[in-house]
Amino acid sequence: MNGSSEAFERDGYVIFRGVLDAALVAEAAAHVGWLTARRAAQAWEDSGHGLVAADPFWVRLASDERLLDVVETLIGPDIALFASHYRCTPPFDARNGGWRRDGLAWPLDPPRFVTFRVAIDARPRPDGSWRVLPGSHRLAEGGAAPPEPAVVESGPDPAAAVLKLELAPGDVAAYHPLLLHAAGANPTPRRRCDLNLRYTPTSARITSPAWPCALLLRGRPLAGGNPYRPRPRYLPGRHMPFRGCEDWV
Repeated sequence: MNGSSEAFERDGYVIFRGVLDAALVAEAAAHVGWLTARRAAQAWEDSGHGLVAADPFWVRLASDERLLDVVETLIGPDIALFASHYRCTPPFDARNGGWRRDGLAWPLDPPRFVTFRVAIDARPRPDGSWRVLPGSHRLAEGGAAPPEPAVVESGPDPAAAVLKLELAPGDVAAYHPLLLHAAGANPTPRRRCDLNLRYTPTSARITSPAWPCALLLRGRPLAGGNPYRPRPRYLPGRHMPFRGCEDWV
């Protein structure tokens, strides 16, 4: 895992293959459908961290030990979830998300976090693959942090070493807040869906009052630090059933 940490510091991202098993990924895909049926009028950006703390499956997924084992190699043993949302691009969607840096304007002090992009759907080619500019986080670290989300006025120079990243269901791409990245259009007849999970060390203080998605997932909280929300209880008929939900009552 040390090599992965070194690659993350150097390139601003690292991919971990097959972190989650097919059964859990299938449950996550079902969760997307479950949310869609209940929030059809909402944009996907609204199906995010405001819902997480009250959703036992979402918390179960974010706190999967396999994910946290990877997180620990990047930010240490004391881990909190700060934000999460699904990113779903519908079939034949011509919109291009543009180049962006997620930025450090989230209410965190110090502003330290890592984003995990968990692939939920299969991605047949051509699918407007997720693209990154390796090392671009280091070019921005000395300047002012852009807001979140921060769409970059102009993308990288065409001669830059842009990489197209292929992710299979269950793969995880971990990336730095200042890494330049972009998702292209979806020209295929299939939806493209990822889950973004933003993890932070518990030493980072949340500066926004009543933040809706502060969850201690592993390790120790900072003395006098963030007020973390309790683990949600599973209520039949109110929450999506999932494997192990009986342990969340």
